[in-house]
Amino acid sequence: MADKKTRLPGELTFTVLLLLGSLFLLYQAYGISGFESITSAGMFPMLSALVMAVTAFLAILGVAKAPAERLVAGENLRQSFVRRITPPVFVLFTLAVVGFMLLLNKLGFVVSAYLFLVVSMRLLGSVRWLFNLMLSAISLGVVYLIFQTIFSVILPKGTWWVGVWT
Repeated sequence: MADKKTRLPGELTFTVLLLLGSLFLLYQAYGISGFESITSAGMFPMLSALVMAVTAFLAILGVAKAPAERLVAGENLRQSFVRRITPPVFVLFTLAVVGFMLLLNKLGFVVSAYLFLVVSMRLLGSVRWLFNLMLSAISLGVVYLIFQTIFSVILPKGTWWVGVWT
């Protein structure tokens, strides 16, 4: 017999926030052109937001019915939420993304993306450093070729490189 689904810490709050966000998006979509006609500019965004709101409401009903998950002995609801929702690899990966964003302007796309790829692979479990370095370089070369050459997208060069090459 299958185990009954239990409500995770913070799950009900999250689904309520989904509903509120969906309703806000519905309001914003209505502001595009109102409900003038089925072919108006705001119709698709309104329809999408309405589907989001309805499914969020249905999710709330399902989550509210589920019994709350039992807490680990000696752990309160906040501690359980932090343990379940923010495991160390998630926190470290988020910090890597923030680091990439902060370094992008200074080091440029190529260097900061390369560092991000190498660090990300390590955080996600790969311990083969030479492989990580090579795969990051090849992947970044392909991305650079596609965006810079084919799509003609100007990628950030970085302010640090300007001082080195001038």
